[in-house]
Order: sequence, then C-alpha cells, then structure tokens
Amino acid sequence: MSAVAHDRTVAHTTLGRLRGTTEGGVHVWRGVPYARQPLGELRFAAPIAPEPWSGVRDALEHGPIPPQGRSFVGGGRDDPKLRDEACLTLTVWSPDTTAALPVMVWIPGGAFVYGAGQLQLYNGSRLAANGNVVVVNVTYRIGAFGGLDLSALGDGFDDNLALRDQLAALRWVRENIAAFGGDPDRVTVFGESAGATSVLALLACPAAGGLFARAIAQSPALPLIADRDTRSHRARRFLELLGLDVAQVKSAPQRSLRRAAGRLQLESVAETPTLAYGLTYGVDLLPEHPIAAARAGTVHPVPLIIGTNSHEASMFAWGKPPMLPTTPAAAESWIRRCAPHARERLLAAYPAHPRRQALVAIGSDVMFGAPTWAFTDAYSAHAPTYVYRFDHTTWTLRALGLGATHGSEIVHVQHSYASYLGRKLHPLGRRVLPSVGRRMQRTWLDFATRGWEDGEQWRDDWPHYDSVRRRTRVIRSMRDESVDDPDAVRRQAWSGIY
Repeated sequence: MSAVAHDRTVAHTTLGRLRGTTEGGVHVWRGVPYARQPLGELRFAAPIAPEPWSGVRDALEHGPIPPQGRSFVGGGRDDPKLRDEACLTLTVWSPDTTAALPVMVWIPGGAFVYGAGQLQLYNGSRLAANGNVVVVNVTYRIGAFGGLDLSALGDGFDDNLALRDQLAALRWVRENIAAFGGDPDRVTVFGESAGATSVLALLACPAAGGLFARAIAQSPALPLIADRDTRSHRARRFLELLGLDVAQVKSAPQRSLRRAAGRLQLESVAETPTLAYGLTYGVDLLPEHPIAAARAGTVHPVPLIIGTNSHEASMFAWGKPPMLPTTPAAAESWIRRCAPHARERLLAAYPAHPRRQALVAIGSDVMFGAPTWAFTDAYSAHAPTYVYRFDHTTWTLRALGLGATHGSEIVHVQHSYASYLGRKLHPLGRRVLPSVGRRMQRTWLDFATRGWEDGEQWRDDWPHYDSVRRRTRVIRSMRDESVDDPDAVRRQAWSGIY
C-alpha cells in the first residue's frame, strides 16, 4: 500500500485527494475549493460544482480573500493579503481523520462587505483541539460580487449569491467531511453578524434542509435582508451608476464595480436599515424573511443558540455611520421613516435620550436587538432555543468607553487571542486565558458535541427560552447567570415594529 494511503493529512474527497499539514497536533487543509471559481460567465452566477482532479492536490496555502477594503478585523501581519474574485474556498481543521467527529461550520461576518474565513480572528485550530471536533471555515462572495443582488438584470445574474455559496459549502461538507474525520449527520453551523444573519436565513431556506442539525447565531443583523422589489430597484440603479449595458457588467473591471457599489451603498443608507448589500427574500431560495418564516413555522426546527452583545453599536457610534442611528438626527430620521406611530413609546424606553448612552442603545436595537427579539420569540415555539446576552467588557474596551461592543465575543469563542483584534481586546489573553473565554468556548463546544443521543441533554444549567419567561443567559466576566427577560422595557417598546 502506498505511503499516501497511510498519510492522515491526505484526505480522499469525492473530487480528488487533498494533502494538508499538521500544526500543533491538528491537521489542517487550506484553500480547499468547494465550487468552481466565479470568473468569466460565472461572475454573478450561482456556484457550480468544481471539476475533479487527478493525483494529490496540495491544500497548504490559503486561497485569496474576496475583494474588499482594509479592515481592522483582518489587519494582522499573518492575515491573507491577496484579494481576488476566485475566492470560493474553505479551510478544514481536524484532530483525528480516522474518527467520526461532530462538525462546526463557521460563516464569517462583515456586513456582506468585509470578511473571509481565512482571517486569523477565525482560526479554528483551538476549537478543533479543545473540543475534538472538525471545524470548517467558509469564504463566500461579498461586496459588489456577492453582497449585491443583481438578478433583476436578467439571465446569468442570480439572487443571494452569498447564501448560495454557503449552501454549496454545506453540500461539500455533507459529501466530503467524512474524509476529514467528520460526521455529516452532526453538523452545527455558526456565525457572527452577517454570518449569523446567514445562519437565520439558512433556517428559513428550503434548500438548506438536512445540511445541518444545530445552529448558533451571534449578533445577527436581520435588517440586512430586504425584499425582492427593493433589491430590484437597487440593481437597476447600480447599472445606472456603473454607466454600462447589462452585457458589459460581467467583464467590467473590479474597480468600476466596487466604486459603483460604494455609491449605491451611500444612497441606500438614506433608507436605513435596509442597505444595498445583503440577502433577498421573496424569491425561490428564500421565500420569506426569517422572522416571518419563524412566525409561520416554515423554518428548519433545529436547536439554536442566539444572542447579542450589550453594547452592539458603540463601536459604530465612533464613526457615526448613517446606517446605524447613533446620533440624535439619525435616530429621529429612522423613527420618522420606519416607526412614526411608535415614536413616543420608543423614546420612553431610553430615558437618557439624547445622551450617547441612549443613542448607542437605540442603534444597537435597530440593527441587532429588536429584530433578534422578534425572531427568537417566534422561533422558540418550534425548536429548542437558548438565548444569551454577552456583557463581558475587557479593560481596553472599558477604557475606550465601548463596553461589550459588536464582535467582541468572537475571540472568546475562537480563543483567537493571538489575532490582530484579539491582541487589542485582550493583550494578556495568550498568556492567561480569561475565565469568560474558557466558559464561552466550552459552552459552544458542548452544544456542538453533546446531546445527540435520545434522552441525553447537552447542558443542564441553560434553560430553554420561551415567549413567556424569556430566560436569557447573561455572560459576564467571571460567571454566567440565567435571568428572565433582561431587556424587558426595550423589548416591549419594539413590539410589533419588526
């Protein structure tokens, strides 16, 4: 028998053999193609299966990340720098290729404008090693090439490209993860921000049935999902801004497409919170908005962890972006356009208004809190649901006046304290593992690995959420506590708006 057959870093996939490497006792494969690269006529088209290869293909280096601007999330020295449209790859970490381990599939966030699964912030090696799980990080199309819905332009332009890419990756996992030591029947899909939004969309997507059995959504931003008419209007406006005929779009230079998409985004923020980038409902792939699907019971009823951070919008309030109402004028504008009938009720829920504290809370609830409360109330009627609120604040965030801001929980789930953002948030995290990191990662791993046998519980001390008591796990620096409806006043003020 050949040496390749005995090499545990050579995975035998349905497309061909892949050679990875071993780092710190964990096997890793990088730059694994899960679809044909979306170039030429495949630009703006739904992903199709990659072509098989002969021999052994090296999977040692990351593929390029999607075209995007600079971001502090991926600003580290070790983060990939190459950007290209040929970005449909994934990374796999496995502690044991001979086993049949639970699988965790990570969908990164970034408002469908930034992000990639290759970033060090999302390094899955510690999850794999600490939890004895197989971890898969997905990179999908974003920005002008996947975050925009150009399907209104006609044939060859498909809707929801980001979501379609994620589905293609999950199908690849279904067909191939056993070759890496994973169990395709024990897949947990998890993500943050736009990644969490995608997780909730997958729950409402008929085509996602059977591709995963559990889900975790960290700080979903459901206003990133818009109706088909809105997306169609913006697609036509994009063509006007581009100044090209439809036939020329697929061959247009990247710079022209990104510039026109940026201008479209600036125009769209006047209609906050439905932005130019995001997903589309009212189409075959995603028939209903996830909130409506949860209320109708047309979701995949899998166990779900879902939650938000206590100060989601504080980071955004620094730059005062118009898509998040964190100034007095922006808050008034949003209420006037989106909920004029509820103005007095909403403002009464923020007694410190118009001070910064109240404006951060309003911005947090517009994009994250209120739609998540609406979805959770509905979804919990159909499946076991576990809700959290992340309150832990590092001394660095406290010094900056940010609190538990958007995305600050990621380093504790991934234990990515050595990443660029991890070093900023927890300078000592690489030497002294924070208590909140030990507890949070262990909880996520327990959810993905335990309770698969009939009658077995994954956790005894985290009660189910329901729309009566609304039991919520509050994650603090030194301990966690389950409390009833911790944001009751604000939640009640938003009732009926989403």
